[in-house]
Amino acid sequence: MMLGPAIELGLTAPVLATDPAESAADVAARVRIGRHDDEQAVRGIADEVEVLTFDHEHVPAAILEAIDRDGLAAVRPGPAALVHAQDKLVMRERLTALGHPCPRWWRIGVAEDLAAAIAEVEGPVVVKTPRGGYDAHGVRIVESAGQAQDWLDAHGELLAEELVPFTRELSAQVARRPGGEAVAYPVVQSVQKDGVCYEVVAPAPGLDAAAQQRIQSLALAIAEDLDVTGMLAVELFETEDGEISVNELAMRPHNTGHWSMDGAVTGQFEQHLRAVADLPLGSTAPLAPVSVMVNLLGGTAADLDPGARAALAGDPAVKIHLYGKSVRPGRKIGHVTVVGDDAAELLERAHRAERLIIDGPDGA
Repeated sequence: MMLGPAIELGLTAPVLATDPAESAADVAARVRIGRHDDEQAVRGIADEVEVLTFDHEHVPAAILEAIDRDGLAAVRPGPAALVHAQDKLVMRERLTALGHPCPRWWRIGVAEDLAAAIAEVEGPVVVKTPRGGYDAHGVRIVESAGQAQDWLDAHGELLAEELVPFTRELSAQVARRPGGEAVAYPVVQSVQKDGVCYEVVAPAPGLDAAAQQRIQSLALAIAEDLDVTGMLAVELFETEDGEISVNELAMRPHNTGHWSMDGAVTGQFEQHLRAVADLPLGSTAPLAPVSVMVNLLGGTAADLDPGARAALAGDPAVKIHLYGKSVRPGRKIGHVTVVGDDAAELLERAHRAERLIIDGPDGA
């Protein structure tokens, strides 16, 4: 989804992919096949470009530090910033030191540490693997230290957090250039399904202008404090009294920003490219009072084309984005967006299109 905006901006964007059948490799003009954790493969793509950027956070920091040190390419976001999205313990430690709101958390090195955390909160805690987790992978709610012993044995250290009694999840996205220029998108509300982002409403319903500004300012401050270049998504918990705390960070275009492709003057994929290429940032102004996005998670239909055609015919204002991935139950295979005035009505239309696509016109 970055390749289309790259063409429009006159940028050449070679892709490093692990397989020729991957979505980006299938449409990119220049493709290098190799793994993101293979130093020679990453150095090979870095040698072809002026700026190296990412669609996930899993490239080892040592590889990026070497590329940066050797001057092969500008790494954006840089490894010193990216580590806060790669390692949840590093992120928690730094955000806490900076005074940004976080849940209570504990570094778990032995079972006794976890037992003490559980005793302190007098109830269950959330345990996370520091690295590699996404879409609910690497997250577990435990009531005793023994329930996480296998992870502790495998990873050596874990992150434990209090179980925040949140009423909803919010996401604040910002973009920042190398020189510090930054812009913020409207704060959105997200809903998860089996730990995967399922639907987004922009702007977040019921969030007044003062709260919007306060949360946007927090995200902008985090981007500056961590020296982020590119898109940054700050995922947040909101509690009943309106307090917020940072859940996780993503330094790339993010699911909670897909609405901006059709709902904002500048979509997040174009904005990320503008930021890392050090181009003037685009307007984040919404194109309609409300935008909604619903993720397409693999259902019963193996062939998405009949349902997509039916969805397009049934509601010409719905925008469909398919990723070219094979269908598996629960796998993110695309998303739909629709913009207008009423969130409830837009969500109903988006979910109608979703059901047609993932179950087919005969099964929806």
